[in-house]
Amino acid sequence: MDFLRPASLAEALAAKAAHPAAVPVAGGTDVLVEINFDHRRPAALLDLGRVGELHGHDTVDGRIRIAAATPYTRIIAELGERLPGLAMAARTVGSPQIRNRGSVGGNLGAASPAGDSHPALLATGAEVEIASVRGTRRVEAKDFYVGVKRNVLEPDELITAVHLAPAAGPQQFSKVGTRNAMVIAVCAFGLALHPERGRVGTGVGSAAPTPRRAVDAEEFIAGELAAENQWERPRALADSVKRRFGELIAQAAAPIDDVRGSADYRRHALSVLARRTLTWAWTDYCDGRRAECA
Repeated sequence: MDFLRPASLAEALAAKAAHPAAVPVAGGTDVLVEINFDHRRPAALLDLGRVGELHGHDTVDGRIRIAAATPYTRIIAELGERLPGLAMAARTVGSPQIRNRGSVGGNLGAASPAGDSHPALLATGAEVEIASVRGTRRVEAKDFYVGVKRNVLEPDELITAVHLAPAAGPQQFSKVGTRNAMVIAVCAFGLALHPERGRVGTGVGSAAPTPRRAVDAEEFIAGELAAENQWERPRALADSVKRRFGELIAQAAAPIDDVRGSADYRRHALSVLARRTLTWAWTDYCDGRRAECA
């Protein structure tokens, strides 16, 4: 197995172009586990640890750009107020050691349906920045995943960053696991209120071949809020509205039975997570508008 260790992004892109089968490694929290268990044996590893351009965050055209190898701990500590949904998801990732090494770019590269950052990225309308020696392009998160552990990356491309708008309203993330920590999600759900656009974003994780939005649920709740002028004069949401929202979230899923949970359980759990996160987020929105919605 060859080991490639570029010192800059230009060198990394050149190495990926020359060795398209090389597997990128930043934190290594997914790749090295697969290698240790002999689930994969790549021809080469592309170590991105010394590529400074892949670490840190800044603001570009009003959106927050998070470089691909920025660890979860920095997202939690430095971006928690501006990207609360992603920070919530980051707090549920593995152990402190994993959060010190793991990154959103790594999560996207692995493209596991159970990746914790995916629901938050979908709910907030994130874009994935992808680069190669041929140039740079952006792909919306909803179009990035194409199958189980498969994404739109070409063999010579690397994920360089994700772009997200700062939160304009409350955001939430919740997941169900077989224990309270160090756990792969049985199912997960992310939600973001976008009052400036009159819409609600969703993200479903670990309950379909790919992470996905629940478009019918988004349209339903947006319509309910608009019909009652709730964005301007918020009031408590009817239980029937929250139940229907949960049902539509469950219908958007396409789960399987496996060792972590049955398909029926995943659908039920998602409907509960959807109702709860919507209630929490709407309560926060009401508090921000100084409205009584209890």
